[in-house]
Amino acid sequence: MKIIEVNALTKHYRDVHAVNGISFSIKQGQCFGLLGPNGAGKTTTIEIIEGINAPTSGEILFLGEKLGRQRDARFSQQAGIQFQQTALMDFLTVQETLALFATFYPKTMALAQLIELCDLQEFADQRATKLSGGQRQRLLLALALINDPLIVFLDEPTTGLDPQSRRNFWELVKRIRSQGKTIVLTTHYMDEAQQLCDELIIMDHGRIVDQGSPQQLLAKHFQHISVAVRRDDFPASGLDIDGDIITTDEDVLIQTRSVERTIAQLIANHVPLTSLRVQNPTLEDVFIKLTGHGLRA
Repeated sequence: MKIIEVNALTKHYRDVHAVNGISFSIKQGQCFGLLGPNGAGKTTTIEIIEGINAPTSGEILFLGEKLGRQRDARFSQQAGIQFQQTALMDFLTVQETLALFATFYPKTMALAQLIELCDLQEFADQRATKLSGGQRQRLLLALALINDPLIVFLDEPTTGLDPQSRRNFWELVKRIRSQGKTIVLTTHYMDEAQQLCDELIIMDHGRIVDQGSPQQLLAKHFQHISVAVRRDDFPASGLDIDGDIITTDEDVLIQTRSVERTIAQLIANHVPLTSLRVQNPTLEDVFIKLTGHGLRA
């Protein structure tokens, strides 16, 4: 079942076409990602869906019904948003902050359940402004879930977190998705998108340049795996090796469809394997291939 449908959406600012006639749909219960460099239009797209911004043209359907140009009440009660930046009250504890936000909605998740879901037990009585980066993001996630929404928007939720905090947050997102909630994620981390997203769109210059699951995109754009050995271990000539060979300052990369065959050929040619590395293409490789540059803030 489609929870969100975006049809021919545009947003123009004078001479700038921030969003240029894009269409896509989000299925209920999936984690859907939007990726794109600065100026690609992904943030504008999300803000239009959330009702923060009005489109120039096009339509958005929520559970099959058209949303108005501004965020309407039925969508507000069934959507949660974790913004990239959110100000918290100076003197309220985590539990008091949750209790305050709970008064904004007619229907809420039980606070004890929310605290457990987002792993807030250890610092529930601590002031919200004294939390670490990872703790703060878990609180902001809880605030986005407080109305027990059908769909949750996460705007770069792990930016600035250390690797362990990022992975802890990923586990929370997977836990929430397992409860049947739909998640819409914008992120600047390719590994994050590859870990969490069931489907994603890659945007550039206001348009969708490709769409699919991470696995589908990798299979579509890359049919090879790179086998790398140190350049010093690889003879300058005379080797019978299948595949394209790329030489860098330090390594020789062999792009192959069969790792087993390539390794057997290296052994047959007496190439030392002590430095051998197998490098699978990543979502970042797809992104750079499609947009011509790395993902930027």
